[in-house]
Amino acid sequence: MQMKSKEKVGRRYSSRSVLPVVLAAGMLLLFLFILVSFFFAPEAGASFCPSIGCLRWKLGHPFFGAGDPSVELVRELRKAFVGDQDGHGGPVVVDQTSVDAAAESLDGLIAEMATTTSDYNQHMDVKTFVHKAKAMLLKMEHNVKKARLQGLIYRQLASIGIPKSMHCLTLLLADEYTLNSLARSSLPLPEYSSRLTNDSYIHIALLTNNVLAAAVVVSSTLASSTSRENLVFHIVTDKKTYTAMHSWFSLNPILPAIIEVKGLHHFDWPAHVNALVMETVEEIHRSSLAHHQLARVNEEYGRLETLNPNAFSLMNYLRIHLPELFPKLKRVIFLDDDVVVQRDLTDLLNFELNGNVNGAVSAGVIDDEGYQQCPGKEYGDYLNFSNPIISSPLLGLESQKCAWLGGMNVFDLQAWRRSNITQTYRHWLRLNRESGFHLWRMGAQPPSLIAFDGKVQLIDSSWHLSGLGRRIPEPQLLESAAVIHFSGPRKPWLEIAIPELLVFWKAHVNHSNEFIRTCKVME
Repeated sequence: MQMKSKEKVGRRYSSRSVLPVVLAAGMLLLFLFILVSFFFAPEAGASFCPSIGCLRWKLGHPFFGAGDPSVELVRELRKAFVGDQDGHGGPVVVDQTSVDAAAESLDGLIAEMATTTSDYNQHMDVKTFVHKAKAMLLKMEHNVKKARLQGLIYRQLASIGIPKSMHCLTLLLADEYTLNSLARSSLPLPEYSSRLTNDSYIHIALLTNNVLAAAVVVSSTLASSTSRENLVFHIVTDKKTYTAMHSWFSLNPILPAIIEVKGLHHFDWPAHVNALVMETVEEIHRSSLAHHQLARVNEEYGRLETLNPNAFSLMNYLRIHLPELFPKLKRVIFLDDDVVVQRDLTDLLNFELNGNVNGAVSAGVIDDEGYQQCPGKEYGDYLNFSNPIISSPLLGLESQKCAWLGGMNVFDLQAWRRSNITQTYRHWLRLNRESGFHLWRMGAQPPSLIAFDGKVQLIDSSWHLSGLGRRIPEPQLLESAAVIHFSGPRKPWLEIAIPELLVFWKAHVNHSNEFIRTCKVME
């Protein structure tokens, strides 16, 4: 696939020569603004200087002496800010103590200068002004960064918090599992159990511990299907969520489709398979512990990274063991729990993967000239290509290559079993931990890009539209997509969900259900 070259336009002036002029001009504007403020602010102006003659005395001969005062002022500011051109005299240096003591705002700086120069015998030179102004700007920059980080933390907290209504739903369903024998009914009913391993059916797999999200995925898939009797859902969850998940689907049957709900503790693998899966689990735990220890060193980075639950979610990593989770299946459609299905998925059953393992939509698009563009993420957005391990020619990855999308994938499990994908994935998980997480930020997708590289069959982009947890897509894309994916922090079950997109998800929430009503879910 062709990549459009990116031409760099030459610049007439170097940034080294332009930057001092820009900085000096900025300081000049700030200085002139302060002078104007003194004239128009009665108290400050009076205390600073009552006359032009006073200003000449206060600011010194270089400003109002012989020659053009504006040229002299720019020269003096430039000298104070970046030093002399001949190398004599360095720029004004501001230490942390000065920054801490600096004014919080321009009004504060004006008031400070007015106080400093209230005595006619005190001279306010340019270097003093530049020192105070630089200190104020550095302090303001620090405050902006601090506020931005605080905002990111608050948004991250909002994106990982589980609403009380969903806690309520899980607890009520778990209680129902204990009290109501119907909630403990077999899934599927024994007469349908043979379908679980019959490859003539459409097998859809979800790994999730979110009951409400799983219910929406199943409901939307059923609503979009033209042959429900051919659908078989496989939900894998953790031990803690198993009873609530089982209760929901036992009390809300989906016949003629069938569903099985299994906890990780229910899998009875052979010893060698169990050892393989447990090694992955242990590696995730080791990586999680190492990452939290590293976060203590870099506090700001750590506060955000450790708040990302997906980076440490065992369910996200265990998808690399789909062949072991479903040892008797040849092909499976994998869906994340934050998707809504809008079109029948039957065609994916027979989609030709051409010997590849993973059928996925690319984050790139083909423009009118036949070139590939990447409005989505590239490999370089996931992997650290400044690290020689990642950029090694032996690995053969390209930073500008469009990544494939996770969340709606067709996997040929037979081809997967013949490959070394799982081993490669686990190998790179360990390498990233041992590198101090310098190969990529903690997450399940980066090692997947490496492990599946060269084994991905791209499918038409209309099958999967991602990013609905970050932005509102084009209406025509939203309407035509077979699967819409709320990837990003603004999940549809959270208060920070995008209101314009929430309707697509809420349409598949069973608002008449007694547990949904009791817990006031999505109200």
